[in-house]
Amino acid sequence: MAKRVEGKAAIVVGGGQTPGTTIGNGRATAIVLAREGARVIVVDRRKDSAQETVDMIKGEGGEAWAAEADATSEESVRRMIAAAIDQLGGLDILHNNIGASLALGDAPVGDITEEAFDRSVSVNLKSMVYACKHALPALRESGGSIVNIASMAARNAYPLVGYKTTKAAVVALAKALARDYAKHGIRVNSIAPGSILFPGGGWDRRLQADPAGIAAFVEREIPMGRFGTVEEVANVVAFVASPRASWITGACIPVDGGQSRAF
Repeated sequence: MAKRVEGKAAIVVGGGQTPGTTIGNGRATAIVLAREGARVIVVDRRKDSAQETVDMIKGEGGEAWAAEADATSEESVRRMIAAAIDQLGGLDILHNNIGASLALGDAPVGDITEEAFDRSVSVNLKSMVYACKHALPALRESGGSIVNIASMAARNAYPLVGYKTTKAAVVALAKALARDYAKHGIRVNSIAPGSILFPGGGWDRRLQADPAGIAAFVEREIPMGRFGTVEEVANVVAFVASPRASWITGACIPVDGGQSRAF
């Protein structure tokens, strides 16, 4: 079977990693897109972290290059995308994989500070708006695809207002762009991961601290009876970005083991 994104030019914003052994959604998705045949620009605020992802891709025989950008700065994003398009000779896929909550000072609405809320909006939402804005001209030429990472926190109960509201806005952003740019052949979707377990991540830390409590949570809340993996999220991104999903746009696709109980 042909690879899903063979020959496609892709930018993955947030494709590096926080320090440590963690393999998160951004890095995993960059690797999967490369495995599926894409040429990938891996973008991170720390270029050395992006380069680590690139080295992993090249170690598997894929094509990738590292780029540095401050995703909260429109000018930094504009320069990065222009350079990436020049490097790749065009653009078919933009994947935005940035998001944070507690690390930004997130809190319940009664406790959040103005500074923390501003950081949430800047990191989780403005970054995606800037990347989409400056990638759209090239995507109009290719009839390409945008896939943004939202979160099931946008739909489910989540106590921290910065993350919940900005991830809900990410879903709305994809719907708005999908409607506006369908006539140009551009598809725009969001992916909403549920409870994803990876080494060093939030669920991993909770599991280490309270294995019985987390086991009870999984049994109670996740119909499929286990946490998801970053590879499962990455594979959905690769499908949605590919021509095989050619009639899917404006969707928010849950990857949550049935946690949202949509059925």
